[in-house]
Amino acid sequence: MSLLKVSDLRHAFYGSRVLNGVDFSVEQGQFAGLVGPNGAGKSTLYNAISGLFIPDSGTVEFAGRDITRMPAHERVALGLVRTFQLARGFPKLTVFQNLMLYAQDNLGEGFLSSLFGTRAGRESEEAASEEALSIARRLNIHGVIDIPVSALSGGQKKLVEIGRALMSRPKMILFDEPMAGVNPTLTRQIAEHLFALNRDGITVCLIEHDMPLIGELCNPVTVLAEGSHLMKGTFEEVVNNLEVQEAYLGARKVDA
Repeated sequence: MSLLKVSDLRHAFYGSRVLNGVDFSVEQGQFAGLVGPNGAGKSTLYNAISGLFIPDSGTVEFAGRDITRMPAHERVALGLVRTFQLARGFPKLTVFQNLMLYAQDNLGEGFLSSLFGTRAGRESEEAASEEALSIARRLNIHGVIDIPVSALSGGQKKLVEIGRALMSRPKMILFDEPMAGVNPTLTRQIAEHLFALNRDGITVCLIEHDMPLIGELCNPVTVLAEGSHLMKGTFEEVVNNLEVQEAYLGARKVDA
């Protein structure tokens, strides 16, 4: 069963077409890869799936529901979460505060709870705090829990981005180059975290330009080129496909 299903998705910006009828699906429990040359439309596809904009035509379904025109926050509530290539958040707030902002169903954020400090609000706030600390320990960022995000390294900011996604209690996470610009040691750690999340039942889709890493982590792999679905298969099938080689290199591979 497809947890995520995209059908004939099309979108243009100022007359320039970016998505040209994309068909894309991810089965529940998979660790899927999404690859393609720069400008293929990968991040634009993520934006349409996550609700940052409404596509011109086509449909997006999640867990059997049509979410094509659903607001982004409602998609998050369903369990569909995405991260960004450039880590976002609130740089002047601490790691802990950034995580707490993404807590789901936190009664402590309600108007009356904030104003009068109700018991239900306090208990909800305490539960969210424990969840944030648990996630920080899991991602090995508990040592910087009280440090402003602006003072973190690029790799640590990527881990905070993953932590915020986990605070949303996702069923599926769309990762957009979480290892980009990260040193090799932390790249390996992030890869291990993503693998562990998938092993624990979270469906994962990963955009990444590090093809050996895609080969290590992802099955299946979907290839986009010029805003269209080019192929889907195992990593070996993808890298040995002549059309994929042509899309990346601009010329077909010639056998010796």
